[in-house]
Amino acid sequence: MIRLHVQGDLAPGGAVAPTLDQSRYLTQVMRLKAGDELLVFNGRDGEWRVSVAEVLKKGVILRAEEQTRPQVYGPDLDLIVAVVKKARVETIVEKAAELGAKRVRLALTQRTNADRLRLDRLDAIAEEAAEQTGRLDVPLVDDPVKLDALLDGWEDGRRLMFCDETGGAPAVSALTQAGDGKWAILIGPEGGFSPEEGERLRSLPFTTAVSLGPRILRADTAAIAAMTLWQAAVGDWDR
Repeated sequence: MIRLHVQGDLAPGGAVAPTLDQSRYLTQVMRLKAGDELLVFNGRDGEWRVSVAEVLKKGVILRAEEQTRPQVYGPDLDLIVAVVKKARVETIVEKAAELGAKRVRLALTQRTNADRLRLDRLDAIAEEAAEQTGRLDVPLVDDPVKLDALLDGWEDGRRLMFCDETGGAPAVSALTQAGDGKWAILIGPEGGFSPEEGERLRSLPFTTAVSLGPRILRADTAAIAAMTLWQAAVGDWDR
């Protein structure tokens, strides 16, 4: 069944107004008509079965029928990735949504050399991935910030899985020993972190330096591998 992320509140009998693009998708691509049903979620009120109440010239009105799933949230996991080429960032955002990340944070490092990014497109990619995977929220995508500033304002109680291409403990064993709770995963740029950045990251008390194996991975592959290893060790796959 079609799933859409919507902005408005969801309650029994309430009207739901999708965006104009969503309305066009429902009527022109999926050919829905009055009375047809789909699923919607807004990240707050769970998932709802809705029906097409009206098809207008400039939009569709949906009616909330019943809640199919109560609101739940996935693991408290941030994915921090140094900005790389646009196509790879888009892949990373999509896979982060599929693998359960709560937020994607874009970092500017000393070796960052990448294309200009469109945050609205990244938000749309995250939304579409959330719709397809069945999750009940959409991961946030933050504006790029300098890595030093990000570390200076680090959130108390959040651990950092530092994917260190120069060496680190095997990921699953290191994460299992560190325990669950709030986490972030950090993926570096093409060419890796500078020596100064690596030294600072390894010195931080909240950092767990891990290895992703003997091969050097591209940023998008490293992000997928790291999130998979994190999920296997302390995530929500077995819950």
